[in-house]
Amino acid sequence: MKIRISVFTTLFVFFIVSIMFISCNENDTDNGTYGQQNGQANNTNSNILIPNYDTHRLEFPKTKGGKSIIITHKLKNGEVNYSVEWDAELKSNRWTCYELYSSNRKGGASRWKAKDGELQYPFDPLLPMDSYFASDLFWGSGYDHGHLCPSADRLNTDEANKQTFYISNMQPQLSKFNGSDKRGGIWLTMENKMRSYITNGTTDTLFICRGGTIDSPALIKEYRRDRFIIPGYFFSAALLKYKVKGQGDWQYKAIGFWFKHENNQKQSLKPYVVSIAKLEQLTGIDFFCNLPDNIEKNVENKTPEQLERIWNIQ
Repeated sequence: MKIRISVFTTLFVFFIVSIMFISCNENDTDNGTYGQQNGQANNTNSNILIPNYDTHRLEFPKTKGGKSIIITHKLKNGEVNYSVEWDAELKSNRWTCYELYSSNRKGGASRWKAKDGELQYPFDPLLPMDSYFASDLFWGSGYDHGHLCPSADRLNTDEANKQTFYISNMQPQLSKFNGSDKRGGIWLTMENKMRSYITNGTTDTLFICRGGTIDSPALIKEYRRDRFIIPGYFFSAALLKYKVKGQGDWQYKAIGFWFKHENNQKQSLKPYVVSIAKLEQLTGIDFFCNLPDNIEKNVENKTPEQLERIWNIQ
């Protein structure tokens, strides 16, 4: 009898532990999607990578698998800073996802500047050396190092801000698209609009996933030296968890943006608003798949007109 109880207890505990890691990425261990989960450097050529168990978080889309590597950058206090799906075959970022809330939106840090021989855009210490180009091909390409998790979204600590400058968090962007030009750009306009929803003291959270198109040749702008990919389009998916004053329950709303990669300094975001369902069709990426099905279905299928009203898009 004691043996039977022990076996039953062991199986029950194993079952509970197993379901803790079930998400829309539950096949990660089988499809080649692995990653690093801490701040330890991995500067070897090793192909041994550990499964990434942060994929249950709401900002994560469904991972592609194949040659993808999922990496999660964490701070010394254990807080997740942002995560990346890196394609080791294409040597390119597929997307960066992260959360934005009041305590990591603002703080005492400023934009990180390299010093003492550091690279301004360091290679990611969590990526195997054979998964990225040997040199920084952004330089001399005619394109900016375009942040996907922006520096301005990580002003809480110097450590968090510096991590946003890893080259794994970059995609090549035209300066008049990215916003580094003095007159700004449509991508910067979108970033500013999104962070405006998070203010000091709020308990609201934005779950964000952004990237450029790297998989379909029809959606690639051009290839540079060594087949360095210049995306033809950029996308942003955002989910807001919020409360309405006087009501106790959490509510959710989501919005997508789809931009052609071209010089664009327009101020209105209306032409680029799409539903999450439409963005999934355009990108082939399943966003916010860790939401309960009823909430996911509700937030993904709004019309652009509804989204403009709900999100106050001008």
